[in-house]
Amino acid sequence: MIKDPRPSGSANLPSNAGTSSTASREFKFTQQDFERVKKLIYDYAGIALNDSKHDMVYGRLAKRLRAHNFNTFQEYLVLLERGNEAEWEAFINSLTTNLTSFFREAHHFPVLLAHLRANKSVGTLNIWCSASSTGEEPWSLAITAAEAFDSLSPPVKIISTDLDTSVLKTAQAGIYSADKVDKLSPQQLSKFFNKRSDGQFEIKSELREIMSFRRQNLIEPNWSIRGPLDAIFCRNVMIYFDRATQLKILERFAPLLRPNGLLFVGHSENLYHAVHLFKLQGKTVYVLAK
Repeated sequence: MIKDPRPSGSANLPSNAGTSSTASREFKFTQQDFERVKKLIYDYAGIALNDSKHDMVYGRLAKRLRAHNFNTFQEYLVLLERGNEAEWEAFINSLTTNLTSFFREAHHFPVLLAHLRANKSVGTLNIWCSASSTGEEPWSLAITAAEAFDSLSPPVKIISTDLDTSVLKTAQAGIYSADKVDKLSPQQLSKFFNKRSDGQFEIKSELREIMSFRRQNLIEPNWSIRGPLDAIFCRNVMIYFDRATQLKILERFAPLLRPNGLLFVGHSENLYHAVHLFKLQGKTVYVLAK
């Protein structure tokens, strides 16, 4: 899913990504073309692109024109508008960049750990990671759950979703290069990962048992997620939706949470427009208003 445009996490959609001067462009890309792209991705995923993304969109989608041997953006956009499913997947994946890291926004994880420990009597605890990216966030949740219960098989189920199918495959694989795990302690690496012969680190099989991955578009009318949930992580996602879309999603989050469930959002996000639904519990951590 598209995430936070700042460094340190799912930083993406920088305004200068894929920038090229109009004079040197391989394909003509008019403002009308850009407006059609904006409408397509808004209608499909609720993502509101602003005008600063014009060059980024050109750079990302020019690759798709080459892949189809198209000469114009008009040809490509007609392909999308006719509902070509395979190209829709490539279109969405092209315009969503997913940079993330283990235990990003670290203040959230002690809160989650304490919440899990305080609710041991509930039985199986359920967490939804609604924007998994390449998996560092949901696997951080799994590690936190294991630490909360001092077990590689804690009574926790984590559902990890994303709009982007390509990053979901990476997340599900659970294999990371050494630089991706360099912020983890040696104890965490040895306890929760197996080191492979190629130098990469692979999530242990026991943790995989508490995790499931699936594609989910947050603005689709039907979600595959069912409550009650003990926590929802939706961090650095809302900033890409307009207020109306944000509110619709929050209205659907609320009934999924247990009465004491927690909603975690990103460091630049707030829910001031949804005070009837959620109230602030801690730093970017919310609980139900009622």
